[in-house]
Amino acid sequence: MEFLDLKTQQKRIRKPLEKRINKILDHGAYIMGPEVFELEEKLAEYCGVKHAISCSSGTDALLIPLMAWGIGPGDAVFTTPFTYVATAEVISILGATPVFVDVYESTYNIDCEKLESEIKKVIFEGKLKPKAIIPVDLFGLPARYRIINEIAEKYKLKVIEDAAQSFGGSIRDVKVGVFGDVAATSFYPAKPLGCYGDGGAIFTNSDELAEKCKAIRIHGTKLDKYNSELIGLNGRLDSIQAAVLLEKLEIFQEELEMRNKVNSYYRESLNNAQYHPKDYKSAHALFSITLGSNEKRNNLINKLSSKNIPTVIYYKFPIHLMKAYKYLEYKNGDLSVSEQLSQTIVSLPMHPYLSTNDIDYIIDATKNE
Repeated sequence: MEFLDLKTQQKRIRKPLEKRINKILDHGAYIMGPEVFELEEKLAEYCGVKHAISCSSGTDALLIPLMAWGIGPGDAVFTTPFTYVATAEVISILGATPVFVDVYESTYNIDCEKLESEIKKVIFEGKLKPKAIIPVDLFGLPARYRIINEIAEKYKLKVIEDAAQSFGGSIRDVKVGVFGDVAATSFYPAKPLGCYGDGGAIFTNSDELAEKCKAIRIHGTKLDKYNSELIGLNGRLDSIQAAVLLEKLEIFQEELEMRNKVNSYYRESLNNAQYHPKDYKSAHALFSITLGSNEKRNNLINKLSSKNIPTVIYYKFPIHLMKAYKYLEYKNGDLSVSEQLSQTIVSLPMHPYLSTNDIDYIIDATKNE
């Protein structure tokens, strides 16, 4: 059994994908070729946003807007510790300070009440200047952007929607990609829409921000590629990765519906999964359940492994307790929900091509733990 079944998906798109790749081999524009600009148009259309700017990874999709805003030393950026480290990493790389906010027990997304509390605390202490919020749409579920945006407006903060796992998700039928000042997604192969390498995209309705992001991704250049007008980086997308994404985009909506059916089928028998509020649609990047303790989780993992059912722990270590972030001086107990989740959560196989027989087999093995 596959945790993620990319092989079945590849069979569906193999012939048209090979045709696209052969075309790239013929025209020879391997980086930022015509496929990249075709992809950007289709991504923007899908999300209902003015600008989609492709880039080399989901990490760069988070980093580039922060660079465009000039965020750096002395600035505070608020995010959660229960996610992949890249979300905090981009803040630290620029010399800014990640301020971690705990998550809801139900959705695992940023707790808005605690968010405002942390912002007030930073303002009161006066050591850092609050600049931005990076909510994470964990496992494909969008965060509470109506409240987050109200808080951001109140304290004059920017919002970057970390949609690395949630491309295709929505709130009240409004697609992910439009909820902050800017959104960032990842096309890592394991994502709901993934390429066959690294890739990412930035979404915004701001013309000014879009132009800055486009320049930063190509070493800060605008009119002349040998004359950098901004400090930038090498954040371009390869044409072959764009070709993969274009073909996957053709079947993406159908796969989302298939993921939703898999999710619904799981939930008929398992009641310890991430809560999905009414009118919120997840992209179902992962299906995760929580057990009562670390011991119960380990027992389940071993039991499933004995039946050839793969599992993965997302996330085993909350970022604030990682060695790399020791300098921030967080300690056990500071962000208790995230810490508890890291000890009890486990992800079960989730992909569009899981059969009901597969899911029944997984459920039967999972029950009573």
